[in-house]
Amino acid sequence: MRSDVTHFECETSGGIATVRLSRPDRKNPLTFDSYAELRDWFRDLHYADDVHAVVFASNGGNFSSGGDVHDIIGPLTNMNMKELLRFTRMTGDLVKAILGCGKPVIAAIDGICVGAGAIIAMASDLRIGTPEAKTAFLFTRVGLAGCDMGACAMLPRIIGQGRAAELLYTGRSMSAEEGERWGFFNRLVAADALETTAHELAAQIAAGPNFAHMMTKTMLAQEWSMSLDQAIEAEAQAQAICMQTADFERAYRAFVGKERPVFEGD
Repeated sequence: MRSDVTHFECETSGGIATVRLSRPDRKNPLTFDSYAELRDWFRDLHYADDVHAVVFASNGGNFSSGGDVHDIIGPLTNMNMKELLRFTRMTGDLVKAILGCGKPVIAAIDGICVGAGAIIAMASDLRIGTPEAKTAFLFTRVGLAGCDMGACAMLPRIIGQGRAAELLYTGRSMSAEEGERWGFFNRLVAADALETTAHELAAQIAAGPNFAHMMTKTMLAQEWSMSLDQAIEAEAQAQAICMQTADFERAYRAFVGKERPVFEGD
């Protein structure tokens, strides 16, 4: 997977890609360029055989302050409707790319995680936070609707309708303790253990079975719009496909031999 990115930081090691937004002095804001480059990077990730999990990390004690006030918010006030819709569709395409990348994404969240930063965390598969994490979907604070980048569809599924409605209407910060209690965070860890914990979890996932992990992520996304009958049938087909993989046979042979399976992703 390419790591020669320009508008965010990226490194790949041991099947794990670690990405983080740049400019920690400004709490890692998003810009037009970083939105687009992240979208394209996650789209390409689906075809990257050298990456099996992603850690979207914090930088300098913060996750992201969302859209840059000077680089994004200001210019938006001077755009016409066609230009605005091009932008909002592009930001939504980033969420679609994260959901469709085929690889589990773990957000490691410290400090400020607001606006579009909170959306990226929401779109990740798993979220690990610190006690200092402050998450806010603050779109109403700037005169916008809370329905940004899929928030009204996804957030209620994570923390419940009433809790999501409160955060989206008020724009207030969700404390780390609330986030863990409500199910937004899978766990909270000390700041100095955040990235290590995220990478340990990523390494566990990256050890495979990676084709099956891709299928799990696909089903988690697709089954939102299915009836129960449709979901059960889709999972029957998905599982039958996974039963044809060599990793399924490897797991069986390891079980019979009372050994730990070593997955190879095929």
